[in-house]
Amino acid sequence: MLKSAFPPVIGERPRLLILGSMPGDASLRLGQYYGHGRNAFWPIFRNLLSLPPDSDYSDRIKALRARPIALWDVIAACARQGSLDADIRPESIVVNNFGALFDAHPDIRCIAFNGGTAEREYRRRVLPGLNQTYQGIEQVRLPSTSPAYAGMSFDAKFAIWRALLTQVGCF
Repeated sequence: MLKSAFPPVIGERPRLLILGSMPGDASLRLGQYYGHGRNAFWPIFRNLLSLPPDSDYSDRIKALRARPIALWDVIAACARQGSLDADIRPESIVVNNFGALFDAHPDIRCIAFNGGTAEREYRRRVLPGLNQTYQGIEQVRLPSTSPAYAGMSFDAKFAIWRALLTQVGCF
């Protein structure tokens, strides 16, 4: 089944681009980035943005856009049964247009990958087609916020995410 990702969430003059791989089924059903109830992304950002635990999606997006942060996925469309990145059919992958994104947002100076699949697909399918300036944007892999990645505690994930976001000047 062909699945399509969401448009980017972009605030004014973003310096950091957070990239996931492709939304899971729960996110696609809800029409929300990181919509699975056990995904750590929004709990991390609620904490960083000092939002109440019951803040709704529109409030979280508004607070994220108020920071120099952009949020997107590497994959624009792909065939996948279920939600696991491991089940993405590689021959079906269509990537997003990063050249156009970087042209429109030249202040992006760091790309943070939310997990290994996002990093691997970006490096394999996107990076070779970018101009040299965009190839030079700093890249860092963060621990996945997916509930499928249980190899690290929430507190450890939070500390790593907070350190990068602080270093890039987002908080």
